[in-house]
Amino acid sequence: MPLTAITREVSPSMDRCELTHLQRQSIDLARAREQHAAYCACLRALGANVITLPAEPDFPDAVFVEDPAVVLDEIAVIVRPGAVSRQGEAASLARELQRHRPLAWMKEPATLDGGDVIRADRTLFVAHSTRTNGDGLRQLEAQATHFGYRVQAVPVRGCLHLKSAASYLGGDLLLIHRPSIDTAPFGGLRLIDVPAGEEQAANVLAVGETVMVAAGFPRTAELIEQLGRRVSVIDNSELRKAEGALTCCSLLLWDKMNL
Repeated sequence: MPLTAITREVSPSMDRCELTHLQRQSIDLARAREQHAAYCACLRALGANVITLPAEPDFPDAVFVEDPAVVLDEIAVIVRPGAVSRQGEAASLARELQRHRPLAWMKEPATLDGGDVIRADRTLFVAHSTRTNGDGLRQLEAQATHFGYRVQAVPVRGCLHLKSAASYLGGDLLLIHRPSIDTAPFGGLRLIDVPAGEEQAANVLAVGETVMVAAGFPRTAELIEQLGRRVSVIDNSELRKAEGALTCCSLLLWDKMNL
């Protein structure tokens, strides 16, 4: 199968998650698990081989598997998340990733969250955010440029991650909430503005010609359909209380033999 999706079960301690921009709300764990299961089922329906790792009770945010690693075609970079409470998540994830890619490890004082990295073909757009520092950006660049990738820094403001405010849709399309991002680094891409009032819908997950869109954002779903893409609506309301989104709940690995 050409696509593998690595996910992780919801932690029983998710109520203690890291929060930067949201006020803490009670999270319905049973509903969060149901929503996560539906997310995994959607990935399977789209042709992915879904590998679901066990929950990490000591790490409330561990369901957001995108953040501790950046996966390229040739290598997986195990990063150092910007929140100290999340830096222990990588060990068990790395044990799974080493079955699919050679590993490289980011070193102190670097911090970087995978949610700050958007890959568009052979370009990596990387935010310098509250979770990703300059050392993290430079260490990722050193690994990526070795394999022929171009790394482009992107200033962000008022959002947790770069992917909180922008998502690559494939081709030359980037869904974006402009007030949160400096658009200059995205020259050559066609910027599609997320509808006003649906800013949280800027995070979507494209799998082939289908785009997974969070429930509750009908104008964004309609906009993406008008671009010629199929839309799959996913309810992730409980995970959004933990500042989670669609991209951060999986790591997508395309089979190198099928690239």
